[in-house]
Amino acid sequence: MVEGKKSEHTENLGSHGGRASSWLAVTVMLVGTVVAGFGMTAANWTLIWIGAGLFVVGGVLALVFDIFTDVVIDAPRVGMRAEDHR
Repeated sequence: MVEGKKSEHTENLGSHGGRASSWLAVTVMLVGTVVAGFGMTAANWTLIWIGAGLFVVGGVLALVFDIFTDVVIDAPRVGMRAEDHR
């Protein structure tokens, strides 16, 4: 690689970690799913609705925080043939 020039493979390297606000939204949705799942196994409608509500709150947070902007697009792979994907 020539000094001062980026190679095609290192150009789009980035973190797939995401922002803390995005992880908060995902965590709220995950907690809602777990609470609702526990409510289903315990046959407790109150827990099911609390879990569903938490999931909806997490979804609203995801929209507000615009979590889809955290997506990192990898550089296209070069030199791969169709046979290499099997």
